[in-house]
Amino acid sequence: MKFLKGTKLYSIFTGTCPVCQEESMYKEKNPFKLSKVYEMHEHCSHCGTKYKIEPSFFYGAMYVSYAVGVAFAVASFIIAHYFLGGGLLTSFFAIVGTLIIFMPIIMRLSRNIWINFFLNYDKDAVAKAKRQNQDL
Repeated sequence: MKFLKGTKLYSIFTGTCPVCQEESMYKEKNPFKLSKVYEMHEHCSHCGTKYKIEPSFFYGAMYVSYAVGVAFAVASFIIAHYFLGGGLLTSFFAIVGTLIIFMPIIMRLSRNIWINFFLNYDKDAVAKAKRQNQDL
């Protein structure tokens, strides 16, 4: 994944800070620890970026979550129905199972995509943050 560093895809797939891409936004790296799936750091410790830009910022990720869930459902239908030769009922259960199993990943991917709509990579972000802290 290092070859993607500096792109939004890197931040989306790794869950790192969208500005400096040096630190994970999440306190717990494993999304399958369901009690901690939404726990995020307040700020990036490298560049100081505030993740929750405004109150209820991540409510917008619900709309992204819908699209990501549909993509997972379509992929599971195609695999179950066309590649594995299952019937419609089998494909339905494959879709439901896929959405249940991948729910934590879909939630985090949605948050990562949503925040990357608003924040951009800045290769000098860490240096700028250090300079601002020295000026204070």
